[in-house]
Amino acid sequence: MPPIPVKPGVYRIHAHIIGPGAQVTATEHAVKYGAPIITDRANPLPIEQEWVIEPAQPVPGSPYVIRLALQEQAGIVLAEDKLWVNNVPREEWAKFTFETVLGGVKILSDKGLALRAGYRGSQIELVPPKPDFQETWTLEFIRPLDAE
Repeated sequence: MPPIPVKPGVYRIHAHIIGPGAQVTATEHAVKYGAPIITDRANPLPIEQEWVIEPAQPVPGSPYVIRLALQEQAGIVLAEDKLWVNNVPREEWAKFTFETVLGGVKILSDKGLALRAGYRGSQIELVPPKPDFQETWTLEFIRPLDAE
């Protein structure tokens, strides 16, 4: 499928996994590459579960970067085929594209690997894309960037 455009803004990213609803969540404790990014139940505080999705470059067709909405320097990075959030220069942030799939969107890294949520509480992994519901995500638009 061809990449689809995503409106820049603040989002909650919902995983499609068995069990209670789960959202992309930054953990509190940094380890080797930063704080692991997991799926977890909805948290009433937005600090760990609201993400900015915006183009990596201000040109049409640019891939997107994702960062914590309330921490401008905390972007998603990839290491060991897993997702982490870390305060590193923007140039080091991972770049993503989005494709429409049945029931939501597939999020792909710039290497063509899909984000996969194994189960609630597990760290999000990068895998070769397959038609798998655990690689399907829902982007819940919260607000535009200028409303931060």
